Amino acid sequence: MNPSVGPGRTSPFHWEEEVRPGLRVAFTAAAAGNLALHVGSDAPSVQANRRLLEVEMGVPVASLRFMSQTHSKRVVLVDGDRTPTRGPDADGLVSPRGEEPLAVLVADCVPIILADASRSEGGTGATAAVHAGRAGIGNGILAEAVRLLTRAGAHDLAAWIGPSVCGSCYEVPEDMMTDLARDLPMAASRTPQGTPALDLPAAAREQLRRSGVRVEAVAGNSCTVENTGLFSHRRAPGEGRIAGLVWRTS
Repeated sequence: MNPSVGPGRTSPFHWEEEVRPGLRVAFTAAAAGNLALHVGSDAPSVQANRRLLEVEMGVPVASLRFMSQTHSKRVVLVDGDRTPTRGPDADGLVSPRGEEPLAVLVADCVPIILADASRSEGGTGATAAVHAGRAGIGNGILAEAVRLLTRAGAHDLAAWIGPSVCGSCYEVPEDMMTDLARDLPMAASRTPQGTPALDLPAAAREQLRRSGVRVEAVAGNSCTVENTGLFSHRRAPGEGRIAGLVWRTS
C-alpha cells in the first residue's frame, strides 16, 4: 500500500499492517529515503531519515535496531541494551519478547520478518528481522533465526517476506544457479532472455516451510528492480536501502 499521509506527502511505507494485536510489520518505500549508512547519502541525512521513520512508526527516537549486514548466517539476540547506531555485525536480529523495534536493510536481497504468537495467546511475542541474500539463503540463515527463536521459547512462528529482486531479474552464472538449486530446486529460474537466474523469494519461502514457519500474505509485493518506488542495487547501485520493520505498539 502507498497511501497519502498528509497534503503533498507520500507514505514512507510500501506496505504496513498490524499483523497481530499490538504488533506491526512494514516494508519501506524509497519515499522513506535512504536508511543505510554505508551507501548513498551522507550520515546526517541517513540519521534524519531514520528519525522521521521512527516518528511515523510511533516508536521512541533512536530505538530502532539496525545491523551491519555482511551476507553471513550470524543471528544475534537483542537484549534491551542500547547498541551503536551501526549495530552488530550480523544478518539477523532476534528480540526474545518482541520489545525492541527491529530493522533489516535491503536493495534486492530478501527482507524477512518473523514473529511468534502474541503473549496474550500464550506465545513469547518474539520477533526477528533477517537479511536473506543469496549467500544467506545458501548458508542457512533462516534456519538459524528459527533456531534462536525456538530456543527463546517461540512455538507458533509466522513470517512476512518483503519486496526483493524477482526470479526474472536476478541473472547469475549457470553454476551459481545450479549450486543453490541442488537443495532448493524452486530457486532455479530464467530471465526473459533465457539466461540463468535465481528466485530468492521462492527459495526463502521453501526454507521457512521446512522450518515449520507459515508465510503470511504481503499485499502489493513487487520486484525491487522493476519498481522504481523501491531501491535496487542492480538498477541503481549505491542509491539507497529500504527496510523491513517489526515493532510493538502495545
